[in-house]
Amino acid sequence: MIGLACVLFLDLGSAGVLRWWAEILLVVSWLVLFAVACAWWTSYPRRLPWLAGVGLVIWVLVVVGVNLLSAR
Repeated sequence: MIGLACVLFLDLGSAGVLRWWAEILLVVSWLVLFAVACAWWTSYPRRLPWLAGVGLVIWVLVVVGVNLLSAR
């Protein structure tokens, strides 16, 4: 869950370099990951760090992809 909190700060902190729709995409994806983490909290606690990793990968892909599309 700490990893997901860090990913949330990355998502919200990138608002200055992303378009509004990309920021909404990041926040919605984080909310989905958070809902899955809450569901897995007691059942599969060892999977929670992987959710933070998935959130980090999504963040990198969105930031790089949006900025590459904006450069055209």
